[in-house]
Amino acid sequence: MSTDAEVVVVGAGAAGMTAALRAARGGRVIVFEKSTRHGCNTQYSSGSLAAGGTRLQAEAGIEDSPERHARDILAASGDPGAAALVRAVCAAAPRYVDWLVDELDHPLELGIDMPRAGQSVPRLHTDPGRGGGKVLVQTLRRAMSAVADITFVDETPVIGLRYDGARVTGVRVREHTGEQEVTADEVVLACDGYGNNPDLLRRFTPDAATAFHGGVSTSRGDAVIWGERIGAGLRNMGAYLGHGQVVAGHGTRLNPNLPFLGALMVDGAGRRFCDEKAQGYSRLGGLIRRLPGERAVMIWDEPAHEVARHSELMRESIAAGAFRRYADLSSLAGGLGLPEDTLGRTLDGFVAASDLVKRPVERLRPPWYAAWITHGILTTQGGLLIDAEGHVLRPDGTPIPGLSAAGGAATGISGPSPDGYSSGNGLLAAMGMGWIVGNRLGSAD
Repeated sequence: MSTDAEVVVVGAGAAGMTAALRAARGGRVIVFEKSTRHGCNTQYSSGSLAAGGTRLQAEAGIEDSPERHARDILAASGDPGAAALVRAVCAAAPRYVDWLVDELDHPLELGIDMPRAGQSVPRLHTDPGRGGGKVLVQTLRRAMSAVADITFVDETPVIGLRYDGARVTGVRVREHTGEQEVTADEVVLACDGYGNNPDLLRRFTPDAATAFHGGVSTSRGDAVIWGERIGAGLRNMGAYLGHGQVVAGHGTRLNPNLPFLGALMVDGAGRRFCDEKAQGYSRLGGLIRRLPGERAVMIWDEPAHEVARHSELMRESIAAGAFRRYADLSSLAGGLGLPEDTLGRTLDGFVAASDLVKRPVERLRPPWYAAWITHGILTTQGGLLIDAEGHVLRPDGTPIPGLSAAGGAATGISGPSPDGYSSGNGLLAAMGMGWIVGNRLGSAD
């Protein structure tokens, strides 16, 4: 049967562009993007790539492997049923890190100064300027524009799948001239999740239905809706990437390194409520959601600030005036509206242990920086049921011919709840499955 393309990719985030670049080695690829003006969730991310067993780790003297990486993720997620999927994307990670550096000229370094809860060794790879996910998006878009067999169609939303009852044969799109059908041997759903669809959030993740949404506005759950219509299974629909360091009233985020730099978190009564370094930022969101007013305060000092301020997230918060500097306890307590006596005792009893900076003293000393923080949802982590090669499956485990999924469209690797998220899991699942699906469709090694 003659088709318009060998592969149609829906969505131009990290998953979709990686899949397109790899699949184009085997034929024509059309990428449909709803709107680059609105962006994708990769642009809203830190752009940090979690990968175990890379040459950048080896050069830094760090022993790691895809197997160790997978063990760490599964220990955090508590989801042994995802073991094959986790091992597959972890095995892909060092390969696409090398690909980005060697073939796409993407700047990466190992984030030695970026420890995270649940990671037994440093394994976040980031651009040296800490520019965030937009740097990765720029690299992938530049690479796509150089490939003659990739047609990138922007501002053209896909509105449904072509399905003949046996297999997916293409997509339906809305263009300025009206609706059209585009045929393909394989459709790859790589559109974002449903973080900005209140109805789906209330159905699947009611705890996040009223949380601040820090992801892309076009995350409407299209893939879940289309998949259900043709009998696809769903998995881990209660999972999402939460964030416990969203600055209340501003919507910017603080640097996730702050707890590892010795920052203190207190509740509205001025009391410490958790072990700051033991929480991933997604789990932290759940802790803050259960506090009175769903808010807490993050307090850090000058040595921590000097390190933390260089991240893209922190630069955005600085530009927004999202936190203030306080010279003494009285101004700190007064500025935050906290009881001075209780806050003073909390500060006096807090040991500012840091993995990243050497301190002349163990306690936080003024001047202090502080912000009221709340919880938010960045991206959903559940989605279409897939196997370790990215085929979309029915609930009984049989594949739906002609349909693959990756990124926010597919089930993630963080288990059934937001507590199982490990830093980097979102991009790991997106890039990893984009790589795997694209290689399969492009007949690459």
